Amino acid sequence: MEALWVGVAFALGLVASRQGVPPLVGYLGAGFLLHGLGFRETAFLAQAAEIGVLLLLFSVGLKLRLRDLLDPRVLGVGGAHLLLFGLLAFLLVPNPPLALALAFSSTVLVAKLLEDKKELTTYHGRLAIGILILQDLVAVGLLGLYGAKELSPWAVFLLFLPLLRFGVSWLLERSGHEELLVLFGLGVALLGGEGFRQVGLSPELGALLAGALLAGHPKGAEMGRALWSLKEAFLVAFFLEIGMRQGLKGVDLSLLGGLLLLSLLKTPLFLGLFLLSGLRARTAFVAGLYLGNYSEFALIVGMALERAGVLPTGLPTLALLVALSMALSAPLARFSHTLYKRLEPFLLRLERQGRHPDQEPERLDGATALVVGMGRTGGAVYKVLEAKGERPFGLDADPEKLERHRAKGRRVLYGDAEDPELWERLDLSGLKAVVLALPDLEAKLLAARWLKERGFSGLVAATSFHLEEDPLLKAAGVDLLFHPFREAGERLAERVLEAMAIMGEVSHGRS
Repeated sequence: MEALWVGVAFALGLVASRQGVPPLVGYLGAGFLLHGLGFRETAFLAQAAEIGVLLLLFSVGLKLRLRDLLDPRVLGVGGAHLLLFGLLAFLLVPNPPLALALAFSSTVLVAKLLEDKKELTTYHGRLAIGILILQDLVAVGLLGLYGAKELSPWAVFLLFLPLLRFGVSWLLERSGHEELLVLFGLGVALLGGEGFRQVGLSPELGALLAGALLAGHPKGAEMGRALWSLKEAFLVAFFLEIGMRQGLKGVDLSLLGGLLLLSLLKTPLFLGLFLLSGLRARTAFVAGLYLGNYSEFALIVGMALERAGVLPTGLPTLALLVALSMALSAPLARFSHTLYKRLEPFLLRLERQGRHPDQEPERLDGATALVVGMGRTGGAVYKVLEAKGERPFGLDADPEKLERHRAKGRRVLYGDAEDPELWERLDLSGLKAVVLALPDLEAKLLAARWLKERGFSGLVAATSFHLEEDPLLKAAGVDLLFHPFREAGERLAERVLEAMAIMGEVSHGRS
């Protein structure tokens, strides 16, 4: 039975992925198909689905950073959007918890899209993730409200939960980097959920707070990455269970159509609120486009409301709604930078005047080389160029990287290589070279093309991680390619030969 579920989920997930749609849309479709073929959910599937939800909440807890949540744009824009969109949804679904849940955007989808495009640490990526975490916290509150049972007297001991941080952190540090790390994370997530269940509280809240115990720990991010695939696998069971529970029986087509049309207002509403908060049009547009979908948390909250007997519509309607909204949103988010380029003249007219928190530079103050992407490779390039007497300047879209490099006295500024405005306004005079040390191929291609359009005559160099990228980068205008993995091996071989030669000379001298 389980092999059939996995096979059908894989097949439809693969079809969805090939069409540029999130695989989870295929998993929901697989659940509907299996229900139509006469299969029903089992206790095993329900348990696997619950583990997926607990791991999702645990991962959210790991990302909790008070500094990000207290950002006025996260609190202001995120809170205002929840209220305004929730009110609009209430006109179609007169149930406050469900209307509020429909204001959530998909954590799974947005995080996956940002990760694929290497934009998790960009300004708009951090902004989107901050708002998603805020929404997730509200979702956990709703789950706690409608999933709680009679509170046990033992619940008072949960007030001492923060005291466990030291012990849990001590164990995390000794969990290695492989299967023990994954097992430790899984165990903490499940223990947090089960512990809260035993005292009459929502297990989802327990999993989130268990993750929050380790938020900010140096190995927390590593554990989150290690658990990512496991969490995704168990979430397949969650989406299958939704589809297999009732299939498409009882879908309210009129409500489905109305809520699908309403979802088209999510991005414009985010755009308007971001612009009012003082952000540039591009940041507002790209972040809003990523957030323009319904969330898997709407399904999770819907399940809690159904168990409580207060769900005003069938769960299949919600499941189909979430699937369709993701199918519409994902392709738009993937091409957000290209779409912005086309809409730029109109969107710039909506931008507020004055200095913006995401302002990009227009001058480079006598720089002779520009390093775009200040990660390990970019940082090393900057260091060598500076040591050789050049005047490098660094650009990066990750605020934390900028802080680290500025602490070392390096000249670095915020700049997103995929932003056409950056290349349109940036004064390139005096530059002899631009080094594109970026992890994302699309970002390098766009930057190289815009440099070419500007008529930049200096050297354009770029990293290439796969040989099939070489012709694309060359066609975009890159003059010099560096293959980090292959050339690092060649450089290591050269150093080994040098060391062997020196040792041979020493040995020969002794003899």
